[in-house]
This record gives sequence, structure tokens and C-alpha cells, in this order.
Amino acid sequence: MKNILLPTDFSDNARNAIHYALEFFKNELCTFHIFNVQKASHYTTDDLMAAPANTTIHQSVISDVKKKLTQMVEELTDQYPDENYTFNTITDYDVFTDAIRQTVKSKNIDIIVMGTNGATGASEVVFGSNTLNVIRKIDCPIIAIPQGCKYKDPKTILYAIDYWDHFNTEGIEPLMDTIIKHKSSLRVLKIKEDDTITVADFDDKKHMKEFFKEINHTFHSIINVPTALAINSFVQIMDVDMTAMFIKRETFLDRFFKGSETSKISYGTRVPLLIMHSQ
Repeated sequence: MKNILLPTDFSDNARNAIHYALEFFKNELCTFHIFNVQKASHYTTDDLMAAPANTTIHQSVISDVKKKLTQMVEELTDQYPDENYTFNTITDYDVFTDAIRQTVKSKNIDIIVMGTNGATGASEVVFGSNTLNVIRKIDCPIIAIPQGCKYKDPKTILYAIDYWDHFNTEGIEPLMDTIIKHKSSLRVLKIKEDDTITVADFDDKKHMKEFFKEINHTFHSIINVPTALAINSFVQIMDVDMTAMFIKRETFLDRFFKGSETSKISYGTRVPLLIMHSQ
């Protein structure tokens, strides 16, 4: 049984990510932990004054949240009556990433599915600060769902490898599980600084050919193009449904999320992103 964490701030973006997760894991035995974390700074004096006199500040802050979570579970249960889904609600009162880290450990979470933006939904924000902090700081696979992205079976998956990195099977299970479950085709993209082929590149390709031999896969490379622009272009040209990558070096993360100042093209509105971690 999979344990899946679904953070929500009750925004449309968060709700969309939850529905994506429930479609993505259909026909599997899953427990979905719907999670909300609150900070006292989010509440005004009027909010707290409206609570009954015998209610603690903590209780007044989370009581409305618990009601919303309960209502959400009732709606989701009604929408997916034939699935082997169990829903659990979690309300915390902590720093967001600290609360996520504790929940991942205590609930034995296998994967996190969350929206890319927060409640503001600002169009210029590719990845909201909460999502980016989870990707940076939490050692757990994550599927980040772009704002407004509707569910589509991931029949074509792009596996992007940065030019400093090499193929490693450690932590690759979420990608393999997705490919097998959805019978996906795999497009392996190496982003390179130049057209030099090293011994390491040759060994990588040989290793991947053997590892992915039971899967429909192809190899591609893009040379001397900014990371975000390279991935964004490939997603559009090859009609990709999901992008997967390992986050191991800060440089890849920065190049990917900051994109290209010259291109002004951001990746974040395209397709879901599966983030895996390796040491």
C-alpha cells in the first residue's frame, strides 16, 4: 500500500493537484494523507476575537481547517467510490517544511503530490516558495503539478539528465513504477555543454540501454541550450506528458527553476514534474 502526502492550502491549485493524484493512482491500494499547516501570522486579531472565550488560540486557528478537511474527504470519497482509497487528515501548526518532514517520517510517506503555486497563484511564479522548499529540503519523491494542468495519462515521459550528472538507478523506483503502471514510453534527454562524447557518456548510454531494455525508450541530446529552455522545448516538440529528473546538485536545481534570462520562457506551466533525490 502506498502512503501519499497531499499538502493543501485550499487553493484551486492545491485542489487540482489532489485530483491529479487520485486519478494518477487509480486501481492501487493507497492511503492519502491530506495535510494542512497553519501559522499564527496568517490570522488577524479579528479571527481570534471571533472565537468563543473558552477557546484557546490554537483551537480557534485549526478548528475551521479541520472542518474544511473533513468536508474535502467526504467529497473525495463520494467522487471515487470504487477505488481502494483511504483518506487521513492532518492539521499542523508549524513551519511548513518542518511539518512536512515530520509527517513524511511518521506516516512513512512514499511520495508527495502538490501544486506548484500557493494561494496567490501569481502568474509570474513558476514554483511557489513552499513547493520549492519541499523540493530542496525534503528527501522524498515529489510530483509537482502545474497550475491548471488537468490529468492526462503519462504515456510519454521525459527523463532529463543534466550535463554534470550521470545515470544512477538509486532512487529511480518512482519513475519505473510510473512507466510500468501507465505503460509509458520514455524519452531520455541529456543536456550537454558541447558535442564532446566522453567515456562516461558512452558508459551511461550502455547502462541505460540495458536498464530500460524492457521499456520503449529513445535517447536524445540538446547542446548549449539553457536547461529550462531545453526541457520546455522538448516537452512541446515531443508531446511529453510528464518530466522526471533527479535533484542532486544545487546547480541543476537553480538552472532549471530560474530558467533563462534571455529566453524568458518558464517551464512551470507545462506538464507535471516528478522529482527524485539521490545522494
